[in-house]
Amino acid sequence: MPNVIETHRLTKHYGQMCVVNSVELRVPQGSVYGLLGRNGAGKSTIIKMLLGLVQPDYGRAEVLSEDVATLRPETRARIAYLAEGHPLYRWMKIRDTVRLVQSFYPRFNALLMEQILDHFELSPNRKIRRLSNGQRAQVSLGLAVAQEPELLILDDPTLGLDTVVRRDFLESLIQIIQRAGRTILFSSHILGDVERVADRIGVLVDGVLRVDCPTEHFKESVKKIILEFDGHPAEFPACPGLVNQWQVGPNTEIVVVGFNGEHQALIESLGPRRMEVIELNLEDAFIEYTRGPKRSLPLFVGEPATC
Repeated sequence: MPNVIETHRLTKHYGQMCVVNSVELRVPQGSVYGLLGRNGAGKSTIIKMLLGLVQPDYGRAEVLSEDVATLRPETRARIAYLAEGHPLYRWMKIRDTVRLVQSFYPRFNALLMEQILDHFELSPNRKIRRLSNGQRAQVSLGLAVAQEPELLILDDPTLGLDTVVRRDFLESLIQIIQRAGRTILFSSHILGDVERVADRIGVLVDGVLRVDCPTEHFKESVKKIILEFDGHPAEFPACPGLVNQWQVGPNTEIVVVGFNGEHQALIESLGPRRMEVIELNLEDAFIEYTRGPKRSLPLFVGEPATC
């Protein structure tokens, strides 16, 4: 499967701070890729560099097999972008906004746009400033999808939406995903949303892409283990795959990547009274992987057999 997005040592500084550090990102065609990271990790900066809105200090990016620095207008027309906050001209009506966007895209599907507005029960005569945050998100999604893009890039599209509107938005997104050949890259702080729709994820930590693998593989690889002792809890020794550890009462809690026989042998050498291995959902795995003091994190790069 060819890659729709590829970056090569993509790097960006703001002043003395390196916000994106030598990122090698690969997004396969037809995939739904969730770009994750804590605030300030570099997600929005990467997205803006992919779109040519921000220039990298070093490295390069390719989208749809073309260098972003020299992307042709006809190639740009194959890409749709939903910006964070869904900025639209508030003084316009929905109808005027549709006409404006349609004028830039020869393949704009006006009938599909009408169907989307009807699905969300939005009148074309409504003024943008009269819409709720959720309704603006729905209009923005319709405008992006009606362009019939091959690549859809969304920057935190459900930020600020309530639970019901967010679920409706995601269900609509899933319908879009089902169209053959379409690729979606999106960032989000809501890990439940990502888990529901993304088949592959990347996790940025301090500007470094630490994870790039299938969503299920990441969830299966990160384990939280609780060791219960009769007396004072033992400290778990440093070893490959150890992400974090802490003592809670008589227990030692550890987080490891790729739990294996070496970890099991170390646990047995400590002589705990009881051991419990906890399976984590995506949100819990992300939190456990990225929380705590700075440390050398295990990398997840490539397919399951090699990451």
